[in-house]
Amino acid sequence: MIFRRTERFLKAFKLLPADTQRKTLKALAKLGQNPHHPSLEMKKLQGRDGVWEARVDQKYRFTVHFERNAEGEAICVLRNVDYHDECLKKP
Repeated sequence: MIFRRTERFLKAFKLLPADTQRKTLKALAKLGQNPHHPSLEMKKLQGRDGVWEARVDQKYRFTVHFERNAEGEAICVLRNVDYHDECLKKP
């Protein structure tokens, strides 16, 4: 799977505490290996076409959507990462 980050994701990631950044990178590695990994608790957001949320830890979530490139490869677009409620307000 190919990952692409939005500017918003990059800015939000830089504002995270260092330990949460490490947890986020670990969660993204799991996503790349197995999007259905149980610890991610990945689920589709209601009312947001094609946007999914996944768990970093108890407090933090990240949001993604999926695209395909010209070769048909899956691209995971990282949209946002933040406290649970804040992340879901602006997925």
